[in-house]
Amino acid sequence: MYLTQCLRRPLTRLTGGLLAVVLASPICAGAAGATAAAGPTGAAASYPAKPIALMVPYPAGGASDAIARVLSQPVGKQLGQTVLVENLGGVSGAIGAQKVLSAPGDGYYLFQGSPNEVILSPLTNAAVKLQAEDFQLVQPISTAVLALIARKDLEANSADELIALARSRKDKPLSYGSVGVGSLYHILVEHMQQLTGTRMTHIPYKGAAPLVQDLGGGQLDFAIVPFNAALGAMAQQGRLKLLATAGATRAPLLPNVPTIGEGKLLKNFAFTIWTGFMVKKGTPPEVVQRLNLALGNVLKDPAVRAGLEAQMQIVATPMTLQEAARFYEGETARYRGLAKAIGLQPQ
Repeated sequence: MYLTQCLRRPLTRLTGGLLAVVLASPICAGAAGATAAAGPTGAAASYPAKPIALMVPYPAGGASDAIARVLSQPVGKQLGQTVLVENLGGVSGAIGAQKVLSAPGDGYYLFQGSPNEVILSPLTNAAVKLQAEDFQLVQPISTAVLALIARKDLEANSADELIALARSRKDKPLSYGSVGVGSLYHILVEHMQQLTGTRMTHIPYKGAAPLVQDLGGGQLDFAIVPFNAALGAMAQQGRLKLLATAGATRAPLLPNVPTIGEGKLLKNFAFTIWTGFMVKKGTPPEVVQRLNLALGNVLKDPAVRAGLEAQMQIVATPMTLQEAARFYEGETARYRGLAKAIGLQPQ
């Protein structure tokens, strides 16, 4: 999809093959076993001894930022220290990711990441030197529904009508936005073009907040982005159109909104995006365990769950570190396999 605040606080066009993969995360239904309660030992006994920074790799105001605002205070309470949220957008979130990797791996710089930044950006942008293995997933947080949204006066009211309009606009292609070249939201529209034989113009942004601002102002035609409460409010106010969601089935929180796949032109077009807390690989195991337990407890907090659900997030079931490692390795392998299957090359 996704992916939150400041202290204190080049993709080649996709070629060949179809993205016939549902990028749905199992973290909400298949994560077995809550983390076991255990007291901190070793390095974790004195951790944390100072405030902790949480990097959100997008500007303030977007879905990732909203998630961080829900979590930062409860996580800080669990750890006994203030969690200071930092926002740094750019290059599909890779700039923020690289800043975390440039800092010491001591547990004092957390990364709120998703497949966009840690898996996809290195596959699609030659300037991004990080790898998924540079991070360790501490705890998945949530998944988000992806929504197909359009400016309020676009001459389309469904996914099929959007495709029909795009086919009729050969001399003046529709414009679509994403949070950067190679982000999932960019790749999905590229896939849409492959499936439908259309041609559209990509406009990359540093984050979802400026993208939605331009969409609301009529400077952008459409986008596929993680759905959140702010988008819902804008749709209710008539400031943008909510054409469809991208899940395999209708979203429980949006039962009256059809999926893209319910139309005739894009069957089996089903995707979601997950987000999680990560640390630099090599962070002391005792510290990572301390973070894992704290985040697991936070995810069980009814107030936190309500806050995430208010942002249209599906809350993850807490995972042990072993479960999180298996999940992360599986996701990394799946996205890399997808890139190979479609002949994707970094640019």
